Amino acid sequence: MSFSTFSGPIRSGTVRYNPGRNTGLALLGQVTPVAFGTLTGTACILPAGAIITRITFQTTVVFSAATTLKLTIGSTDITGTVTVTTVGVATITFATTTAALALLANVGSTDATLTYTLAGAGLTTGEGNIIVEYIQRAPNGAQNPTTFEN
Repeated sequence: MSFSTFSGPIRSGTVRYNPGRNTGLALLGQVTPVAFGTLTGTACILPAGAIITRITFQTTVVFSAATTLKLTIGSTDITGTVTVTTVGVATITFATTTAALALLANVGSTDATLTYTLAGAGLTTGEGNIIVEYIQRAPNGAQNPTTFEN
């Protein structure tokens, strides 16, 4: 398996020197495995200016008790809780507070740490993955460059 490193945006097409044309932003993702024994931790670190498009929880081993997952950036909860009761993928429903919606639209001018809390009384089994999908933008949230390097 290999990894690619780049700093967006990605240019495609034949027009090379027209700022903002033939450029796009890549949808990126980070996956963090979690299990019943680790109830809190870092889900991922998102680049400055990123916009979060979707967060899902993929249950791979059923949890032994009703389990909830809460995600936080800094001190702001960006989601409500999702109850994990069966194997499968659950889309996390975002909180509708002004602060949470602002963070989803732009995680800020510095890299943002997304943490998780997994809660459930009497957990003895259960595993899954937190999947965070986001679009990398400039730290100020800009999507289109105004100039290109040669």
